[in-house]
Amino acid sequence: MSAVIDKPSIDTLRINGDRLYASLMELAKIGATPKGGVCRLTLTDLDKQGRDLVIKWAKEAGLSITIDKIGNGFMRRAGRNNSLPPIVTGSHIDTQPTGGKFDGNYGVLAGIEVVRTLNDNNIETEAPIEVSFWTNEEGSRFVPVMMGSGVFAKAFTLEHAYVAKDTEGKTVADELARIGYIGDQEPGDHPIGAFFETHIEQGPVLEDHNITIGVVQGVLGIRWFDCTVTGMEAHAGPTPMALRKDALQVATHIMQETVASALRHAPHGRGTVGMVHIHPNSRNVIPGEVKFSIDLRNSTDALVDQMADEVKAFAAKLSQQTGMAVKIELVSSYSAIGFHKDCIDAVARATNKLGYSNMPVVSGAGHDAVYMAKLAPAGMIFIPCKDGISHNEIEDATLEHLEAGCNVLLHAMLERAGT
Repeated sequence: MSAVIDKPSIDTLRINGDRLYASLMELAKIGATPKGGVCRLTLTDLDKQGRDLVIKWAKEAGLSITIDKIGNGFMRRAGRNNSLPPIVTGSHIDTQPTGGKFDGNYGVLAGIEVVRTLNDNNIETEAPIEVSFWTNEEGSRFVPVMMGSGVFAKAFTLEHAYVAKDTEGKTVADELARIGYIGDQEPGDHPIGAFFETHIEQGPVLEDHNITIGVVQGVLGIRWFDCTVTGMEAHAGPTPMALRKDALQVATHIMQETVASALRHAPHGRGTVGMVHIHPNSRNVIPGEVKFSIDLRNSTDALVDQMADEVKAFAAKLSQQTGMAVKIELVSSYSAIGFHKDCIDAVARATNKLGYSNMPVVSGAGHDAVYMAKLAPAGMIFIPCKDGISHNEIEDATLEHLEAGCNVLLHAMLERAGT
C-alpha cells in the first residue's frame, strides 16, 4: 500500500454504495423470513453462517481476525504504526425473531465497506482500523442485552454471561462452543483508540425532518419499573361504584401520569406502559390487582430520575386517597451516556464536508456503543429508516441514506486514524 496520498484525493473519497447494499442483501438471505425480514438469533446455526460470511469477506479484504471468549469478533487492517490503539467501528449481526435487514448489520458491513474503499484507493492509515461484531446485542434469545460488549466493558462477568439460558435451557457457553466461536482472547484485553457505530435511527425523527444524517449526542437514560396496584375483586353488578376498590381505575391514572411526566420533560422525555396484567381478567369482575410496566427515559440521569420521582409521588398520593396499595419496584436501570466531543465533532465535520443535511439527535435505544463509551472516545452516526420502523420485518432504508452514512463513517474514521 502507498503511504503517500494528497489531501484532495482524501476529501473526494467515497464508498461504493452498490457494493455495500449488495453485501447487506447477501447477509439478509441467511435467516430470511417470508415477509422480507430476517430471523437470525444469536448463537444459532444461522448466526454461525452469518458470522462465517462476514469473516470470509473480512479475510478477502486482507483483515486479520481475533475472536474473544464471549464470541466478539475483531477484524483488523494494519496501519503504519501498529503500536497505536485501533480506530474501531462495528455493531452486531444477530436479529430479533421478526427483525429486519439493517439493524446492526448495517454497522458491521459499513465497516467492511470502509476497509474495501481504503484498499481500492491504496490508502494507508497511521493507526490500525478494525471492524467489530458483538455477541447477543439484541438479547432476544439470552439476557442481558448487549451481552458481548457488556462483558468486554466489564459491566458483568464472562461467567455470568456463560450460564445464561434460553427457553430450552441451552447456555451461552455451550452454544458458543457448539458453533465454534469461543476465542482465546480475554474480553476487554483488546485496545480501542476510538469507536464509531453507524446505525439506522430506529425512530421517525430524521425522516420527519427530511434529514440525511443524525449526529448522535448520546443515549437516553432508562429506568424500568413494575407497578402493582392492589384493590379488591367483586361482582360487577351488585357492587355500587362508590364502594368499589377497582385496581384498574387507579392503575390507569398512574399510566396517564407516566405519559404526562414525559411530556412535561420534553424534548427527550419518554414514558411508556407496554405490559399490563389484570387479575382476575374476567368480564364481570371488578379487577382486584393490576401489574404493569413503566418505562421512563430522558437525556440525563437527573431528568429521568425526576420523572420517576414524579410518578412515584403521584402514585403514593393516589394510594392514600383510595386506600388501595400501590407498589413500584425498580427492575432495571441504564445510565444516560453522552458521547465523546471529539467523536461527535468528527462525525459533524465529516457530514458537513460531504454536504449532507444533518442534525443533532439522541438515541432512545441501547447500542454496543454505550459500553464502548465507557472505555474509549465513542460516537454514533444515524441514518433514517422508513416510517421510523425497526425490530420489524418491514424495516427499510434507502441506498442513498445507507451510502451517505457509510461515507460519513469513512471520513470520521480517517480523521481519527490519520492518513
